[in-house]
Amino acid sequence: MLSKDDLGRLLEYTTWANRRVLRAAATLKVEDFKRDLGSSHGGIRGTLTHMLGAEWLWLERWKGVSPPRLLDEGEFPNVVALSDRWRAVNAHRDSWFRGVAEAALAEPLRYRSLEGKPHEVPLWQLVQHVTNHSSYHRGQVATLLRQLGAAPAGTDMVAWDLKRASGRVPLQRRERRGSAENADKGK
Repeated sequence: MLSKDDLGRLLEYTTWANRRVLRAAATLKVEDFKRDLGSSHGGIRGTLTHMLGAEWLWLERWKGVSPPRLLDEGEFPNVVALSDRWRAVNAHRDSWFRGVAEAALAEPLRYRSLEGKPHEVPLWQLVQHVTNHSSYHRGQVATLLRQLGAAPAGTDMVAWDLKRASGRVPLQRRERRGSAENADKGK
């Protein structure tokens, strides 16, 4: 089982990597952002919406609600709208995660799939799944950006770890869970 610190690290990395990908997507013209490139979720907007939708869906499931559908890419006319919604989801997830007890991570979580089928999986595995899912799709977005002639964002976890170790990326989750003194060190 992964510990709360391990899962916090994965969630923090996911937020950092997603933000880098969104910044890369923001360099595109709106038409290119919306363009269907024949990928599994159409293009960049569709793939990013799928990522955001999955992160939102799982957060809701972790809170005891099983939404019947994912987000619709039509809700996001541009990268700014998508980024704004993602920022809100991240804030809600951070708040939820701070309140989760270590012991609760080992407990099975009951939820329903989009088809209504019931499932039961340990919470820690679902948190790990979400971070892996986003990593997979960030790779797709990198390819789509290249197809459009844009530079993809580097999102290697080891690069993030090295930046954290050098102090260039704040240790947000640890600071929030720690004392006020620790929280002030990252500012």
